[in-house]
Formats: sequence, C-alpha cells, structure tokens
Amino acid sequence: MSVQSALRVDRLAGVSRMRGRLRSRVHVMYLRHIPFAGRVLPLSARARTGRVVGAFCLVQALAGCFVDTEKPKLKLEVPDRYRLAQGAVEAAPPALDWWRGFRSGELTALVEEAQTANFDIAVAIANILQADAQVRTAGAALLPDASGGGSITRSRASSGGTGSGGKGPSIAPDRTSYQVVGNASYILDFWGQNRAALLAADENAVAKRYAREVVVLTTMSDVANAYFQVLAAQDRLRVARDDVAAASRILTLIKERMTVGTASSLEVSQQEALVATQRASIPPLEITLRQNIAALAVLVGRAPANFTVKGGLMTQIAIPRVTPGLPSELLNQRPDIRQAEAQLASSNFSVESARAAFFPQIQLTAQTGVQSAALAALFGPGAWFYTLSAGLTQPLFDGFLLESQLKQAKGVQLQNLQAYRKAVLSAFSDVEKALVALSQSTLQERLEVEAVASARKAFEVSETQLRAGTVNLITVLQTQQTLLTNENALAQARLNTSSTSSSSRRLRDWLTRASRAPGICTSCRRVFLVLMKPNVLITVILRRGTSC
Repeated sequence: MSVQSALRVDRLAGVSRMRGRLRSRVHVMYLRHIPFAGRVLPLSARARTGRVVGAFCLVQALAGCFVDTEKPKLKLEVPDRYRLAQGAVEAAPPALDWWRGFRSGELTALVEEAQTANFDIAVAIANILQADAQVRTAGAALLPDASGGGSITRSRASSGGTGSGGKGPSIAPDRTSYQVVGNASYILDFWGQNRAALLAADENAVAKRYAREVVVLTTMSDVANAYFQVLAAQDRLRVARDDVAAASRILTLIKERMTVGTASSLEVSQQEALVATQRASIPPLEITLRQNIAALAVLVGRAPANFTVKGGLMTQIAIPRVTPGLPSELLNQRPDIRQAEAQLASSNFSVESARAAFFPQIQLTAQTGVQSAALAALFGPGAWFYTLSAGLTQPLFDGFLLESQLKQAKGVQLQNLQAYRKAVLSAFSDVEKALVALSQSTLQERLEVEAVASARKAFEVSETQLRAGTVNLITVLQTQQTLLTNENALAQARLNTSSTSSSSRRLRDWLTRASRAPGICTSCRRVFLVLMKPNVLITVILRRGTSC
C-alpha cells in the first residue's frame, strides 16, 4: 500500500503549549479600577505580586494530582491457551494483507477497493473527525477566554434650569468618549474537572480509531464471505445444470425403452417429475448468486447495475493455515477489545469530572484598555486603566443536578466496564468457535469429496447397466438422488471452510493490526493519519512498543 503523503496530528500539543504559557502568566487579585500613568510598583508590592504569582503557579501544577484516580477492578479470566490450539502457541500472526492468502486476484482487488470506497469505513472516519473536534472543544476550557472591543460614545446631559441672565434654559455641552478595551477570563482547574473532561474526550477519540479498525476488518471479511457465496452459488448452479442434463439423458433412455415395451408410463412420469424438480432448483441459486453480487457492489461502493463478478470455482481458492496464538494477546491487540477499553477509560475520566464539579470554582478575570475624551489623547499618558479580580463559586443547592450527573456518569462507567468484560470473553469465544468450525468444516469437506466420488461412480455404473437392461429404474433414481445430495453438500462444505478460514484470518489479523494501529504512539499517545486518496484517511501502521 503506497503512502502518498503523511500528516501528523497531535490533538494535545496545542493545549500543552498554551498551558505552558499559562503557568508563567501573572495573576493578580486586585478588586479596584486603577488608572495607570507609568508608575513603577514599589518593592513590597512587587514582592507581594511575586508571592501571588508563585501561589497560583503552584496551584496550577497541583491541578493534575486529582486526575486519573478512578480505576475500577477489571476481574478478567484469561485462559493459558485455547482448547483446540495445536503446536506452538506463539506462532507468528498472519500478514496484514491476509486476503492474499486465498490466492484469488479478483478477491484481492475487491478487498483493496473496499478499503478505499466502502461507505461504512467513510462513516467511521467521519466519526474520528467529530471526536477530534470534541477533544479540541473540551480542551478549550483549559485555556483563557480573551476578547477585545472599542466604542465611541457621544452624550448630552439634560438640564432643566435657566441660562445666565435669565434668558432661557441652558444647553448642556456634548461629551464624547473614546474607549478601547480588552477582556480576559480564566477558570482555574484546581480540582481537575476540565482536565478530566479533556482526557475523557481524548479516550473517546482513541475509541473511535479502534472502531474504524473494527469496521475495516469487518468490511474486508464481509467482502471475502460474499465473494465465497458467489463462488459457491456458481458451483451449485453448475452441479444443478449437470444433474438436469443427466436426468434428461435418463428420461430419454426410459422413453426409448417404453417404445419397445420394456418400460412403463409410470417410470416415464417419475423421471419427468425428477427432471422438473431439478430444474426448479436452479432459480433459487440464481437468486443467491445475484443477491450476493449486489451485496458485493455495495461493499465496494458501486452501483449493482454497473458491477459484475467473474467468479470461478471454489476449488481454485486456497485455504491458508491459521494459528491461534496466545489468549493474552487478545487483551492488548484486538481492536474491538481496545475500543471497549478506551470507552471504559473515557467513562472513568467522566466520573472524575462529574465529582470535581462539587468543589468550588475559582475564576480570574481581567480588563484593560485606554479611555479618553479626545481621540488624540486616547493612547497618551493617563488613559490606560485595568481591572483584576478573582472570584470563588461554591455550589450550594442545584436541585440535585450535580448528584444526578455523577450518578449518570457512574452508570455509564459500570455499563462500559461490563461491556469490556463481555468483549474479552466474546473474543475468546470467537477464537474457540472459529478453531472448532475450521477443523470440523475441513474434515467435512474431505469426507464429502469422498462421498461425491463414490456417488458419481455409482450413478455412472447404474446408468450403464440401465442401458444394458440389467438394473431397474429405482436403483438409477436412488443413485442419481444420492449424487445430487452429495454434490450440494460438498459445495456447502467448501463454502463453510472458506468462510470459516476468512473469519479466522480476520480474528488473527485483528491481533496484528491492533498491535500496530490505529496509529497511536504507545509512549506519547499522539495520533498519526495518512492521506491515501482524496477524502479517505488511512492510519499509519506502527509497530507495537515504538514511539514517534
């Protein structure tokens, strides 16, 4: 897969740089409007200011001590190995392009087209973009708000008296005021409420990336299974047409024997009924074939009317070898488990954020600007003013709103915890079921091959003996029906083997992909994206344990 361009996305770098600048920002707690005319603060005032600044910097540094404390016990049951695992349990996982192991050029082209054109994958990518935007939204609470403005005011005061000399009411002069103001405010995140909300959003974004990996792997498996369904339907159609041709030959032979008086009209009717039954089995197979082709078209993002599949024989599909590996690998490598783990971590931070909302909130505000009655003196000495203030707000009664929000966050946490436990057990169950299905379907296919060979030989012998007049029609009909049943069973067994192998390779590919994807650095948790095609984002594959 060629990478055309790479784009490093660091969702927290901007927040970290701004927070670093905030640690050195001066916070002064004066509560009065002070015009400034170029004075220098005395030494005692500067010392007090330094102590205030140092105190706020210490508070800011301690703000992270209250975060990442909510970690429920997982209580997972991890087996040492799988029940049906044979040989070395630490076998190497398959390659990322596992679908090439089936050695079908058409299947490889369909899977690779689905990776860039499937709409489910596009939806998952859009969810990632939304989650990243939510991270930036949550991180905005850790940064100060700043705004600026200017105004020009012209006013005249009302006067109800008389002017000098008693000549009538006096007219108050017009007054003009020019002002340029800058405002800033900042909520001190001492209890870690905003930081926990940011980390919750960050874990949710990580979960969305693992969700995209799940969608990608599921889509590729669906493409492979639909393609195998097409091949199986084509095989069964060939078997059905061959059986119709064989039954028609027998019908012709019976009619010839009836003309010479060695067969009855009942035998002709029985064979005609069998021919009609076999012909009636063809339309359902055509339905299966066309519907799976239409399903393939949707998976690769194309209109069914403009999509065709060449297909072939199921015997042309190679069945790659599948190694289960260690059960403990699933916990750290399968993307569906990592998605559930990230969702649980996000809910943990949400609980911390909801609990921190019970504590006092400290807000710092500042205003500065220039004001003058003359535009020429707007930026002159004495026009500058500023206001600094600090406020503390403690929730007293809110109709149990905060308590309800905390309970809701704990409920989501419990839900995600149980979902994570279920995801782990379901992963173990998937591997066990895939192993037993693969071994038994392979055995079934081998036995069905032997059964078809024996049934075909019996039918050919009975047909030859019927022509020679040494066997009755009932024996021929029985051997023909047996051959038809065994051939259909063989086609289904080959489909089961290929589909099970595809699912098993997908399960092992989950181990491979999740250990290197979805482009999340294991040390700094930065996220990397690569622009593969227009409007399509594909994650860079990183080896597990490496850092950027």
